[in-house]
Amino acid sequence: MADSDTTDPYAVVRDDDALRPLYEAHGELGPERADDPFERLVVAVTNQSVSMDSAAAVRERLRDVVDFDPASIRAADDAALRDAGLSDTKVRALNGLAERYPEGIDHDDFADHSNDEVRAELGDVYGVGDWTADMFLLFALGREDVFPVGDLGVRKGMQTLYGHESRAEMREHAATWKPYRSYATRYVWKAQ
Repeated sequence: MADSDTTDPYAVVRDDDALRPLYEAHGELGPERADDPFERLVVAVTNQSVSMDSAAAVRERLRDVVDFDPASIRAADDAALRDAGLSDTKVRALNGLAERYPEGIDHDDFADHSNDEVRAELGDVYGVGDWTADMFLLFALGREDVFPVGDLGVRKGMQTLYGHESRAEMREHAATWKPYRSYATRYVWKAQ
């Protein structure tokens, strides 16, 4: 791998022989900063441990039941949330998040938090683990240096691109992308 331009987050992608073709095919992909971080956290919870198609179907049914805001979730009947396709664990997680963040979430709420501090705070809520926190970091807060090795798609992509079998190997390889692992991750997903 060539020496990357430390000011260009896409340099780590272009300098990686396996990622470069994906960059050329898909253009610039990176972390995203959601307009409504709480809504994006609800999406992350609904996406836990299911296929993207299943998650999309559940989200559509869930939108018929609640708005993706704390007040609406607190007011919703748990049975209605389960009828929309949420497991008991996900219902409990959404209720816990709605209680913890009754006014929603603003980007400034986490501005002084490290990624590990965000994971720890969200992890205090039942049913919210590292995967959900990593999706929140990537797609709500737009953090640039997240490598969600707990994600099956990331692990499949790393195996396809580099032949890595263990999470330790994957983390070691991803360390070469610091401080822009979020950018590289977006291309790893494209490889699966």
